[in-house]
Amino acid sequence: MFDYDLLAYLQGYLTEERKLRFEEILANRTNYLTVAIEDVYQLHNTSAIIRSCDAFGIQSAHVIEDRFGKRLDKNIAMGAQQWVDVKRYGTPEACLSYLKAEGYAIVATTPHGNCVDLPDFEFKGKTALFFGTERTGLSDAILQQADLNLKVPMVGFSESLNVSVSAAITVQVLADKLRKTDLPWQLSKAFLQEKRLDWAKKSIKSVEGIIERYLAER
Repeated sequence: MFDYDLLAYLQGYLTEERKLRFEEILANRTNYLTVAIEDVYQLHNTSAIIRSCDAFGIQSAHVIEDRFGKRLDKNIAMGAQQWVDVKRYGTPEACLSYLKAEGYAIVATTPHGNCVDLPDFEFKGKTALFFGTERTGLSDAILQQADLNLKVPMVGFSESLNVSVSAAITVQVLADKLRKTDLPWQLSKAFLQEKRLDWAKKSIKSVEGIIERYLAER
């Protein structure tokens, strides 16, 4: 059961400006659109994608670390990993299984094959955007299970973009498009409360001691 009293207690340690900032950010956050990153080799690219999720209001990100190990550089992410819920997987199959069970359509970002151009994409339900490794893109395991292929249209000599740049463009365009729809894209009331508590804990120094004091006073 959610501890509303603890939330109120911890919020007493936050400034009004901080609490207002949390509310402004949470009002624009969504789990209706999420991002999955498969085996990105350059760790700064994974971190940059997490930072883009935070910047454009994507609350959750899924990181597949099958071949190259952990690829999240806290210095590059500049603290964004605190505010985005990152879930890690050892295989693409595990990530696909989880997202499909949660009702997400699988959208593979690739410049090859029969693709929908980014401006033409229309939401039909919860959507998970998959981004692949810099050299070879997404694995066959993901491409074969994708419900749709998506690409950023380009008119220059370059056939592809750096994965973190592609992700930033795609997430910004689709997050903005999603917020203009009547779809239920906003976070649920229960999840909002959980994030308020989570973010309050992450914003208070020596929060463990403060929580111990709260429990002792009850």
